[in-house]
Amino acid sequence: MHDKPDETVGALIEEFLTARATRKPSPHTLAAYRRDLNAVVALVAADGDDRTPLPLGRLPVGALSARVMRAAFARFAAPRAAASVHRAWSTWNSFFTFLVAEGVVPGNPMPAVGRPRTPLPRPKPLRGEDTPEELLAAVARADGRQRDPWPERDLAVLALALCAGLRLSELLALRVSSVVGRGGERRVDVAGKGGRPRTVPIEVGVDRVLAGYLESRRVRFGGRSVRPDGPLLVDRAGEPLRRGGLQYLVESCYRRAGIGDRVPRGARLHALRHTFATRLAEDGAGAAEIMRLLGHASLASSQTYIEVTAGQQRAAAAANRTNRVFFGLPGF
Repeated sequence: MHDKPDETVGALIEEFLTARATRKPSPHTLAAYRRDLNAVVALVAADGDDRTPLPLGRLPVGALSARVMRAAFARFAAPRAAASVHRAWSTWNSFFTFLVAEGVVPGNPMPAVGRPRTPLPRPKPLRGEDTPEELLAAVARADGRQRDPWPERDLAVLALALCAGLRLSELLALRVSSVVGRGGERRVDVAGKGGRPRTVPIEVGVDRVLAGYLESRRVRFGGRSVRPDGPLLVDRAGEPLRRGGLQYLVESCYRRAGIGDRVPRGARLHALRHTFATRLAEDGAGAAEIMRLLGHASLASSQTYIEVTAGQQRAAAAANRTNRVFFGLPGF
């Protein structure tokens, strides 16, 4: 390998993003990578001796020294929150790691660039002891005010978030074949964040909700619509549910249940996942089970990943109060 200091930063950013796309991150994640890379490199390009911005197509990667990157990040950090700076630092660290692996540069300057410490985010579950059950009960009933109600589909989305703790991107990535296992031992295979797949057990009530949703989908669109390799979640036209559609769906569920004031600001769909984790902890699940079920690499940056058995995961998921209270009712 040999360094290539004359290659332009703009071209290398595109190469990096193309390489990242093979890992199938969400479009939102790729867009964040691009924003972080372009925002910082624009500061580098504008910081020449004559203060004339240099186009990315002409800026050589050899110009990105540790000194230059420290100065750029100092300017980048001034108007931004620590979490945003931390994310941008991680993006640039990944970018330079890629360049080193490709033999473009001899080393990664980012360890010499200060990275702000960010406090662990505080959980933002739904407020109110019985709020999850109120939400599920309201959505399970068809709303006559809706133009094309589909309570089976909406309930399936909420059940997967509240009782399996899935992220938005993970919900969208689910296939029909992601729900596997025989009765009583059903589970969901999840394409987790950061390329970390995981398996989450689902209880009998959630399994029935998913089966009811798929049957309602067959009635709406015909049997061919439920192919094993097809998306699990679809919109009212039978097309794969997309990010904006899923967010709107959850918002409409909150409105129908009249619980909008109990949803923490900035955690609309994520509040369901936080509720899942919070209830696990409240009901006695240990850190290892919670870590595994939610697909976290660690609960804190200094804590190593702890393996747990499939039986412990299932016991932790079964202890989830939403499973016991709502899906234990007659009819589920």
